[in-house]
Amino acid sequence: MPPGTPPILQLQGICKYFPGVIANQDVSLDIAPGEIHALLGENGAGKSTLMNVVTGIYQPDGGEIILDGYGQVFAAPQDAIRAGIGMVHQHFKLVPAFTVAENIHLGWRDTPFLASSKVLEARTRALSERFGFSVRPDAIVADLSAGEQQRVEILRVLARQARLLILDEPTAVLTPAETRDLFRALRAFRAQGNAVILISHKLDEVIDISDRISILRAGRNVGTYRTADCTAAGLATTMVGREIVRRDLRARAPGATPIAPTPVLSLRGATCRDPRGVETLRDVTLDLHGGEILGIAGVAGNGQRELTQVLTGMMPLSAGEILLDGTPAPLADPAAFARAGIGHIPEDRLRSGLAPALDITDNMALREYDRPPIGRHGLYDRTAANHLAQTIVEAAEVRVPDLATPIRNLSGGNQQRLVARREIRIASRVLVAAYPSRGLDIGAIATVLRYLTELRDQGVAVVLVSEDLEELLNVADRIGVLFHGRLMATIDAATADMETIGLLMGGRSAHNGTPHGGSIPDGPTQDGGQA
Repeated sequence: MPPGTPPILQLQGICKYFPGVIANQDVSLDIAPGEIHALLGENGAGKSTLMNVVTGIYQPDGGEIILDGYGQVFAAPQDAIRAGIGMVHQHFKLVPAFTVAENIHLGWRDTPFLASSKVLEARTRALSERFGFSVRPDAIVADLSAGEQQRVEILRVLARQARLLILDEPTAVLTPAETRDLFRALRAFRAQGNAVILISHKLDEVIDISDRISILRAGRNVGTYRTADCTAAGLATTMVGREIVRRDLRARAPGATPIAPTPVLSLRGATCRDPRGVETLRDVTLDLHGGEILGIAGVAGNGQRELTQVLTGMMPLSAGEILLDGTPAPLADPAAFARAGIGHIPEDRLRSGLAPALDITDNMALREYDRPPIGRHGLYDRTAANHLAQTIVEAAEVRVPDLATPIRNLSGGNQQRLVARREIRIASRVLVAAYPSRGLDIGAIATVLRYLTELRDQGVAVVLVSEDLEELLNVADRIGVLFHGRLMATIDAATADMETIGLLMGGRSAHNGTPHGGSIPDGPTQDGGQA
C-alpha cells in the first residue's frame, strides 16, 4: 500500500485479565491493508487471547479497537464478522454432529433459504475447488481427522471473504503442498488490499509469507519488525528471551537402555472399519521395540488416528490382532491398556485428552483417580490429587495461577505439556504420541521432544505421529508411512530422506514410482538399530 495509507486495524493499549492471569497488558498494534502481519510468542504469551478480543469472543478490560479509523465495540463474534473480520482458531469451532457442508454454511448470510443437503454439498464442493482445499461435503465432522477439520475451518472463513483474516496456527495440520496452496491464497488475498494476521510457531514459514512481525512476551508487545530484517534465530531468541540451543535428538544419552531385541507391542494384519464400513486401517503389520522411537508419517486422514487408537485400546479391530509382549492384548479397553503401561498423547488434546471444564488437579488425576493414593475404597482423595497435579505441573515446567483453575483457561501449549507429562507417568512400556508438538512454540517443542527421547533412553517404546518430516528425521529410529490406511513401508530414519518419504506418502514406491501396499519387514538389526 502507498505510504500514509491508514491501517485497517489499530489496537491501542489492549488489556485482558483472567483470575490470577495477566493475558494482555497494554498491547498496541496496527495492521496495514495489503500486508500479512505475523504474531509470534511463546505459548501463553497472549496471542490467541488478543485475537479473541479483536473478534469479539472476549471483551477487553482496557484499551480500544479501531477499525478503518473508527472505534469499535464487538459484543459478539457476529459483530466482528459483519465488520469484515474472520478468524480460523487453533481449537476448532465446528459442530461435530453436522456435515462439512452444514458447517460451512452455518450462520452464513449467503446460505440459500431452505436449501437441501444436496444444494449445500454442491456449493461446498464448488468452494473447495475454488480455494483448493479438498473436503468431503457429506462427511460428519466428528468422523474427520484433525487435519481434515482444519481444512473445513479455513474453507469456511475464506468463503466469507473477510477483509481482515486471522489465522491461528493454520499450517499445523497441513502438508507442505497444502501449506503452499494456502500461502498462494493468502498472497492473492493480500494483493486485493486485504490484510492477514498470522499466528504461527513455524519461523521459516513466517519469514517466507509475512511482511512484518510483532512479538508478544508475557502478554506485552516487545517489538514490531520488518520481516526482511529478521532471522529465525533472532526471532526465537526475542520470543523466549534466551538463546535456543539445538541438539541431536537421535543421539542416545550415556547409559541409555539399548533397543530391545523382542517387540513389546505388535500388530498383525490390523484392520479397522468406520461406521460406514469403509476400511480406515488396512492389514497393518508392525513391531514396536522398547528403547526406540517409531515415527509415523502421512498426509492427515490416512489412518493415523485409527492407528493410535488401536495401539491405545480406544478402537477395536475388525480383523487382525494386537500382541503385548507376544501375547494377545485385551479387547479394546483404554483403561486396561493404561494399566498395562501404555500412555497416549492424543491428537486433539481438548476433545480426547482433557475435560475442559474441570480444573487442573482433576485433569491431572484422570489416569490415576481409581488407584492409591488418590483413589482409596471408592473415595477420591483431593489432597493426594493436588500433590500429583503439583508434581506434574513442576515436571512440565508450566506456570499456573492455581491448581483450581479450569484447564481450558491455559494456553494450548501449556495444556499439551501437562497432557504429555501426565501420560509419560503411566507409559512404563509404550507411549503413543500423536502430533505432540502441534501448535507449540519453538521452546515448548524442544521440551516435548526431550520428554520423548528421555523416555526412549529409559527403554520405553515411543510411537511419534507427526506431519513434520524434519522432526521425524531428527528424532525417530524408524519411520513408517501410512497411505489410505496401509503401512507403505517402515524405513531406517538414518538413511531416509524427504523425497523417499514424500513418494510413499503419495502412495508410490521410491524404487519404481508405482502404487505400493506392503511393508518392509521391521525388526532389530545386529548393531541394535532397526531394519
